[in-house]
Amino acid sequence: MARSLSNFTIFSLPCLSILFQAIISTVGSSHQTVTLRTTPENHFRTRVGAPFKLALFADLHFGENAWTEWGPQQDVNSIKVMSSVLDSETPDFVVYLGDVITANNIPIANASLYWDQALSPTRSRGIPWASVFGNHDDAPFEWPMEWFSASAIPQLVCPMVNSSCSGEQECSFRGTSRLELMKNEMDNNLLSFSRSGPKDLWPGISNYVLQVSSQEKPETPIVYLYFLDSGGGTYPEVISSAQAEWFKRKSEEINAESRIPEIIFWHIPSKAYKKVAPKFRIHKPCVGSINKEKAAAQEAEMGIMKVLVRRPSVKAVFVGHNHGLDWCCPYRKLWLCFARHTGYGGYGNWPRGSRILEISEEPFSIKSWIRMEEGNVHSEVILSS
Repeated sequence: MARSLSNFTIFSLPCLSILFQAIISTVGSSHQTVTLRTTPENHFRTRVGAPFKLALFADLHFGENAWTEWGPQQDVNSIKVMSSVLDSETPDFVVYLGDVITANNIPIANASLYWDQALSPTRSRGIPWASVFGNHDDAPFEWPMEWFSASAIPQLVCPMVNSSCSGEQECSFRGTSRLELMKNEMDNNLLSFSRSGPKDLWPGISNYVLQVSSQEKPETPIVYLYFLDSGGGTYPEVISSAQAEWFKRKSEEINAESRIPEIIFWHIPSKAYKKVAPKFRIHKPCVGSINKEKAAAQEAEMGIMKVLVRRPSVKAVFVGHNHGLDWCCPYRKLWLCFARHTGYGGYGNWPRGSRILEISEEPFSIKSWIRMEEGNVHSEVILSS
């Protein structure tokens, strides 16, 4: 895939809080040079003669405990994980699989500043990406107990005195909505293929589909990638019946005969994951390395799994959310897979890594494995052939 025709520079916003300036100084420069996207908004092509490779970054949790010394260091560590994976695998595409930030831990109004930092390793390498939302990405700020003393209410973290922005709005701690986060990503990153999705599905924002085609046959899709917002944060953790109907209608429109394979991405596992979850150790037909907790499923099942299992073209669903799970298990005629916990934010001390997908065209196949931060590879599995 061609990645370089011209350059575009994104500069940090003029109104930064003192806190965030301290954090960003530990990560690197306040601007990044990125390559311009040259393909249509919902369509891109593979490299000539090479399989299409994706890296999944799940549960980065940028901004975790942002007011402490520990928090900013975790963001630095997460950047190292992503950089290691990207340099080892050189993927064609990256999927940010939700909980990019821990918004309820971010004591500034503009959480997009942290979101931008999470994108920086991918952007700086000229790799295109897409994102979906998790339950932490727009969660309202929660005041830490340690900020309070017996005699005072803690001071707000406001912009610099000489800032041209109004301090009142910046100190409101209102948080940053899904729509604002997505708008910022799309407006400021020409390598982003993320979309806010149909308005009739809001407040679920990241509902869209991308088409992958080959250089040799650009008019013929190889695979469709579907992204769905599984809720959480400001609304219930659920994929609604309206989203299920949207997927059914959209997939029948662009892939009427189910001839083209389809892959699905969202953040919070459906209840079907609990049905196939391995007991204790991971054993065949499941493939993975850690099974350290129960699958924390969505609050309700509103039809999406019924729609998916009825389409022979749907090959696999990929989720994050559970940091202590990285298995893939078959469910009916498709696979249900967890990504690997990538970020140093969030709970758990399991080693970090990324699930990799490799899609071959002729004959069609989907192969997956886990690439760890230290460079080793494990849990290879064929999900479709």
